[in-house]
Amino acid sequence: MQNLYRQIDKVAKTALSVLIVGDSGTGKELIAKTVHDKSQRNAKAFIPVNCGAIPASLIEGELFGHEKGSFTGAVHQHIGYFEHASGGTIFLDEITEMAPDMQIKLLRVLETGTFHRVGGTEQIEVDVRVIAATNRDPQVAVKDGRFREDLLYRLAVFPIRVPPLRERQGDIELLAQRFLDQFNAAEKTSKVFSKRALEALGQHSWNGNVRELKNTVHRAFIMADKVVELPGPTQPPRNKRAVRREGFLDVWIGTPLLDAQREIILATLAHFDGDKRQAASTLGISLKTLYNRLESYKPDGSGGGSVE
Repeated sequence: MQNLYRQIDKVAKTALSVLIVGDSGTGKELIAKTVHDKSQRNAKAFIPVNCGAIPASLIEGELFGHEKGSFTGAVHQHIGYFEHASGGTIFLDEITEMAPDMQIKLLRVLETGTFHRVGGTEQIEVDVRVIAATNRDPQVAVKDGRFREDLLYRLAVFPIRVPPLRERQGDIELLAQRFLDQFNAAEKTSKVFSKRALEALGQHSWNGNVRELKNTVHRAFIMADKVVELPGPTQPPRNKRAVRREGFLDVWIGTPLLDAQREIILATLAHFDGDKRQAASTLGISLKTLYNRLESYKPDGSGGGSVE
């Protein structure tokens, strides 16, 4: 995390595009806002946009605006997010969920700093810093054909990886206490964690990361009189991996789907002595998909191997 803070301090002083990569709930928007607040653009707007929440048919008009009469229902001129963010920063969350045709238009805006409103002919010039984020591995999204490689390179001038909470074991208790302090201050109470609650913090996998931790502490705070208790782990403990037996795989109840998928793929591959074609056929996926999954399981998200 100290390395992450150093990266934020360094890039905030520049005008570079930033791509933030991290699991859901790790605080990607907070990091983007921090970069903005530490930059010379902090007096201007910070506009967050969830690309995955806007229908593909509407996103162009939302980002770039539209002119009156440009389509049915367009009774007024509409100023888009990019114009509202001029001089400041626009944060494009879930960028890999953006439709391919919009990726092309976004790439052009990044390269030229200009665009047209939907239904308009006037070329509009804006000075906007773009910070994007994704909870996917962007390289895998490119290989799967979901994301343009040229757009990735344009956005990831300065990539930032946010570590999940499971890699920040020492932060869990500190964050939980911070949240409890905030809730105490807001409600003018002085509730404290029990010893058992503090032990329970380390027994959770926290797949929802900081967001899940904060929500869990908040619920427990509401239910507590003076001493805050936390529920036992509803997810398998970190050291409880799937157990392989001859022809079988025992997976703990509550194992996240992505983790279960990983265990099934690796167990199937081991069962067929590393024969990727046979493993892919048995799993009902293409050989290319299998290679992409295996590469995403490597610690650095890279890896050799080609489809032969």
